[in-house]
Amino acid sequence: MALAQPVRLFSLVARLLLAPRRGLTVRSPDEPLPVVRIPVALQRQLEQRQSRRRNVPRPVLVRPGPLLVSARRPELNQPARLTLGRWERAPLASQGWKSRRARRDHFSIERAQQEAPAVRKLSSKGSFADLGLETRVLHALQEAAPEVVQPTTVQSSTIPPLLRGRHVLCAAETGSGKTLSYLLPLLQRLLGQPSLDSLPVPAPRGLVLVPSRELAQQVRAVAQPLGRSLGLLVRDLEGGHGMRRIRLQLSRQPSADVLVATPGAVWKALKSRLISLEQLSFLVLDEADTLLDESFLELVDYILEKSHIAEGPADLEDPFNPKAQLVLVGATFPEGVGQLLNKVASPDAVTTITSSKLHCIMPHVKQTFLRLKGADKVAELVHILKHHDRAERTGPSGTILVFCNSSSTVNWLGYILDDHKIQHLRLQGQMPALMRVGIFQSFQKSSRDILLCTDIASRGLDSTGVELVVNYDFPPTLQDYIHRAGRVGRVGSEVPGTVISFVTHPWDVSLVQKIELAARRRRSLPGLASSVKEPLPQQPDFDKSD
Repeated sequence: MALAQPVRLFSLVARLLLAPRRGLTVRSPDEPLPVVRIPVALQRQLEQRQSRRRNVPRPVLVRPGPLLVSARRPELNQPARLTLGRWERAPLASQGWKSRRARRDHFSIERAQQEAPAVRKLSSKGSFADLGLETRVLHALQEAAPEVVQPTTVQSSTIPPLLRGRHVLCAAETGSGKTLSYLLPLLQRLLGQPSLDSLPVPAPRGLVLVPSRELAQQVRAVAQPLGRSLGLLVRDLEGGHGMRRIRLQLSRQPSADVLVATPGAVWKALKSRLISLEQLSFLVLDEADTLLDESFLELVDYILEKSHIAEGPADLEDPFNPKAQLVLVGATFPEGVGQLLNKVASPDAVTTITSSKLHCIMPHVKQTFLRLKGADKVAELVHILKHHDRAERTGPSGTILVFCNSSSTVNWLGYILDDHKIQHLRLQGQMPALMRVGIFQSFQKSSRDILLCTDIASRGLDSTGVELVVNYDFPPTLQDYIHRAGRVGRVGSEVPGTVISFVTHPWDVSLVQKIELAARRRRSLPGLASSVKEPLPQQPDFDKSD
């Protein structure tokens, strides 16, 4: 028995050594090779990794010098001397921002110049007198605004066709001096007209429509000193107070030569026959992109129907049968503005003036985008506000606008800033009209340096003292972003402008990527340019000498 066990063990080892190894030798040439199967999930992961490596854009070479786009990752920086082509693939810093792993990432669009495009091309020889304005109007301008010495680019292009009696569609960047560009020709035209027989109800000769009460008071504050020097009475008509307040405002004597009003107030007055537009000689739609929105379009259409719009400059020559000259100004325009003009005026009588910087990223304002989680926005905002308050400055300091998308967010954020002992003001649409006016006037007088607000403060309001805009809630559209960012870097501002935007949601990232791509290619923002390229007679672009 003891001898049998080693014999069996020896025979087993011999069979294992002499047997062919499985998978290493093939008995016959016709026998198929063994198949190694890979799991489908693993195979897909390998294919995705290989496709990502093939599609990764080549990074832009960073050279010494100023940057156009500065990112947290240096390989995504873009030098200021480099401009990407229209079809060239752009390595976006915000490319992966829809992923949670991108939180705390950031990039900035740096300043390409120090002054606004509207004043960059001012000629040392250009003056308001060269534009055809009368001496009385020039003296009134000097008394009312002695700091305005030379016309901006948009004023130099808009005033002459208005003085020739043309209807004008003016689309130019925010803060370029559009208000004076239509007020000066309006007042000059009223000076040359005789006073007609008075009607039983007020009949203004000039009407300026604006979308908000705050903007109405601001335009009136600019026009009133000019009119006072010329013997013309300028008043505003505000809605939101009921018919009793409207009757009281229109009953004041003498009646106004120029009326600055909201569409709702004029619509109520026309329906109640408290006002007449038969003697109207000038009709202005300021911030026309908002006035032609769905919320105002029906009211504006009714006002245009009641106004006698001139077919062309020849209709304006009869002083005893007044016809209205039409002006539309704005920083952005909705689709179909050309069709609206064709309803009330001849296309041949309309001059379209657009800026080559229209709908573009403002080159003189630094714009920073922060990818944050929603819960981190409050801490980041408090840090920015406190750091701005403690910052050491050699020049003048400015104020801060913090934009939210809803009134409830403004109130909630205000309570948090109160807990942090940060003094501020709040402005939102649910406040009474008189309170809103007082709050914005206090902010303009710098009684508080911080204003929490909704988009009610983003359209047309004078904000030359604003240094920083913070988009606590990213704006829902590119048009809203343009108007919010336009609160800084305005003509006459003494402080450099900066915009900081908190990016939280995936739909915010989509808008940020469009902004970044437009900045890298130095092109206008997508989806906006088509609204001003209507089949209308075009005036040569006043920024083509760039």
